[in-house]
Amino acid sequence: MTIANPFGPPAKGWIKAAETMDRAATNYRDGEVIGIERIAEYATADLGYVMEIERLQSKVGGGDKLVPIALRVTTIFRQEDGAWRIVLRHADPITSARPAESVVGQ
Repeated sequence: MTIANPFGPPAKGWIKAAETMDRAATNYRDGEVIGIERIAEYATADLGYVMEIERLQSKVGGGDKLVPIALRVTTIFRQEDGAWRIVLRHADPITSARPAESVVGQ
């Protein structure tokens, strides 16, 4: 399992991924999912993926107001013991065009 989210670097392995998800979850409060827009999907007998835009509203960090959030999310699944298991989830806030300079590190 590998997870990458907007709050830190990717984490690999179940223990580190779970810690990363728990830490990321502390950034959201009192929220709800507004909608999920499926952009693409594909599957074989053993591997599949979905790419979606997740829209939600939540209080973020120390904020006290509900704010809209949109995340570009890619999830990859693998067949394991007859069930689909997530092997990678990547989410980031890039849901619209950005200037080239936005990729320059600080």
